[in-house]
Amino acid sequence: AIPINTALLHSAVRKSSLVEQANMRIELLPALSDNYMYLLIDVDSREAAIVDPVEPIKVVEAVRKHGVKLTTILTTHHHWDHASGNEKMVKLMPGLRVYGGDDRIDAITKKVSHSNNLKIGSLNVKCLYTPCHTTGHICYYVTKENSTEPPAVFTGDTLFMAGCGKFFEGTAEQMYKALIEILGSLPPETRVYCGHEYTVSNLKFARYVEPDNEVIQKKLAWAKEKCSNGEPTIPSTLAEEFTFNPFMRVKEKSVQDHAKQTNPVETMRSLRKEKDGFRVPKE
Repeated sequence: AIPINTALLHSAVRKSSLVEQANMRIELLPALSDNYMYLLIDVDSREAAIVDPVEPIKVVEAVRKHGVKLTTILTTHHHWDHASGNEKMVKLMPGLRVYGGDDRIDAITKKVSHSNNLKIGSLNVKCLYTPCHTTGHICYYVTKENSTEPPAVFTGDTLFMAGCGKFFEGTAEQMYKALIEILGSLPPETRVYCGHEYTVSNLKFARYVEPDNEVIQKKLAWAKEKCSNGEPTIPSTLAEEFTFNPFMRVKEKSVQDHAKQTNPVETMRSLRKEKDGFRVPKE
């Protein structure tokens, strides 16, 4: 039999999906084998931003389909699978503003830091500095004044559904601050849009950390089903992450017991080290 490249097969069937609210629309655009790009549309002005446009042609198609005016690129971090489309994007649509928190980001026009604010039409975007995965990582928190609908946060490779990014350029202290103090203090209903579809393997690790956590088991069954249909498991909410994401649960006794630690930061350090060497079970 000819071995089929499952990553290619997987990416061939991944579907885009649209989250519609009265104040904003977010289209999830699958890219590469497991990345997400996000088209963020302000419903009022029809102005739009794109988060991490690694496949620019797909972005242009989505912009045309929605009939919106793309003005802005929001880059979470400099890694090629998030930032390498910026140059081409700017060539295809001249005049785009390119935001990011790192000089290593391609085509950057405006470097941002913690608590900087920008506007996409009538939407407010607040930059949250979350260094660890890279030293210049930024998450983007999107709200609209007087809206009763949930805000959104684009977390790149800092917070994943049921996981967090590798500590390539940072420390457990930094990831603790990013997840618990910065992202964890946003409103619990905030919808989380992360950089990759890693949910199934993340939940398998979560199950290993907390075998008695029923929320994890239910969520894993749900996520497997979604992925087998090529559907995204994104977004989750921050409230949900606190129930099944071991890296958000480092204060919980069950997680600390597993890590044989009593301190949340040491628990974070121990979990990440363990996850880095974790062999994801088939089932």
